[in-house]
Amino acid sequence: MSGLVDGFMIAAVVVVVIARQFRAQRIDTERRWWLLPVVLAVVALREPGLIDAHHHTASVALLTAELLIGLATGAAWAWTSRVWTEPDGAVWSKSTKASGLVWLVGIALRVGLYALGAALGIHQESSALLLALAATLLVRAGVLAWRAQSPHQASVRGSAYGDAVPRSAWKERV
Repeated sequence: MSGLVDGFMIAAVVVVVIARQFRAQRIDTERRWWLLPVVLAVVALREPGLIDAHHHTASVALLTAELLIGLATGAAWAWTSRVWTEPDGAVWSKSTKASGLVWLVGIALRVGLYALGAALGIHQESSALLLALAATLLVRAGVLAWRAQSPHQASVRGSAYGDAVPRSAWKERV
């Protein structure tokens, strides 16, 4: 695939993911939640030029940083999502404002990495971004599936990072 097609595919996946993240979605742990990330990773790894041959070490460092940002973004996104169980036993999730902030920080960090690579003269393919997006989606789906199966997490209506802590616990001690 060309870089243009990769760019459109990345943009389409990001738009769909961001548009859907703020709607409540049922978590189905029985389905193959890992399939889309694996397909994206295979597409990314099939492309030549993932690593710049002229700047091998710096290119690998940028790719590693990109993947670490993707993994951290996926984990933070999953932990800032609300997870709850309905009376019928269905487990649902919905992203919070903190999840939106996680996306903004992740995108800003990726733009910064791209700018750093461009300043160093490193040729960067869209496959690195696609691979990091696959990592983000895989970690997020995995953590949400784990949270959905955890009886404590899913039983607390609307639980997200910090939700289970009583308000009085937020006071600082003097």
